[in-house]
Amino acid sequence: MEKDFIKKLGYKAFDNRLKRISDRMSHDTRKFFKQIDIDVEPSWHLVFKLLKENDMLTMVEIAEQLGYTHPSMVVMLKKMTTKGYIISERDTVDKRKQNIKLTQKSYKLLPQLEHIWNSCENAIYKMLNEDLSIIKHLDEIEASLKAIPFNERFYDEYQKTKI
Repeated sequence: MEKDFIKKLGYKAFDNRLKRISDRMSHDTRKFFKQIDIDVEPSWHLVFKLLKENDMLTMVEIAEQLGYTHPSMVVMLKKMTTKGYIISERDTVDKRKQNIKLTQKSYKLLPQLEHIWNSCENAIYKMLNEDLSIIKHLDEIEASLKAIPFNERFYDEYQKTKI
């Protein structure tokens, strides 16, 4: 008999369940990349796609468009730079800004990456039994959290039941 405490808790462990799913998918994707001998991290695909679409962006612009924090963006972009996938150049107008763009190494790898991304998207679509209603729910959750942050909701509930 499998004991799954998080699943047993239902909505009470909602964030943990999402994290567990995300971690499992990232781990499996990392294994896939290792299998086919490509040295990229699963989370980098969004940066590749964004820079392919926009040619050049600042770190702040990338972070804003992905909804990531500045510190996590710094770490990710530093790793991508170390691996030779992106370069950053000081902006000619505003010297404080670093413009980030893909390297030739990335452009050579893009056709293979696009094939990988399409395969991954197809796998996810099939895993969801071609039912994308979960996306609508995720959109609603994100909109709700944007309107009223979780810490405020949490605090309100805490105050109502304070001992």
